[in-house]
Amino acid sequence: MSKTGSAAKVKLNSFDDLFGTEQPQTGTEQVQEIALSELHEFKGHPFKVLDDEKMQETVESVREHGVLMPGIARPMKDGGYEIIAGHRRRHACELVGLTTMPMFIRDYTDDEAAIIMVDSVRP
Repeated sequence: MSKTGSAAKVKLNSFDDLFGTEQPQTGTEQVQEIALSELHEFKGHPFKVLDDEKMQETVESVREHGVLMPGIARPMKDGGYEIIAGHRRRHACELVGLTTMPMFIRDYTDDEAAIIMVDSVRP
């Protein structure tokens, strides 16, 4: 049997050809571990973070698995970050005794931040 059949026409790409070896391009978003002391409440945050049964479930989840979904924050002019989404997760981290929390850091206007904050609240 000849090895020059249809298999000879198949070209296999290398890992580097498929996935590249270049560093991520500028603007590629990455999760950052931010100190809880640097995370500040969104000004005028309309929702209360309560120490209720749901919070206890969140605390147990963070204790067992860590923070599974990063929060979203934006840089503040005077340093630190304003939390847009993740107020409950931050509180759970404090109760568990963690010192950092995974966050996406994004530059949003006040209007954009308010819309995202309201849209990210669980029903």
